[in-house]
Amino acid sequence: MASFSSRYDQGVVTIIHKGKKVTTSVGSTADNSIVSNSREPFTVGRVPVPHEHRPDLISDLFYGSPDRWWTILQFNGFTDPFEDLPVGKYIKIPYR
Repeated sequence: MASFSSRYDQGVVTIIHKGKKVTTSVGSTADNSIVSNSREPFTVGRVPVPHEHRPDLISDLFYGSPDRWWTILQFNGFTDPFEDLPVGKYIKIPYR
């Protein structure tokens, strides 16, 4: 797996996103056990309350742009963000 370093590598962290505190478990070693190995490097997190059903907000949080929302949906095999992105759901975030 390729080396990737970000502020999320330390496990559960709280960040300020658009003026709101967001707690994420992305990068937590406990979360890594729920997904199988992938050929593409990724990290695992859970959908926080303000990002429920909003792949565009998740994309903006990780990639700095809402335009990559489709990457998250496709990588996870999701077709409907209202069905597939409820609060607390584990998701994979590809590094690219």
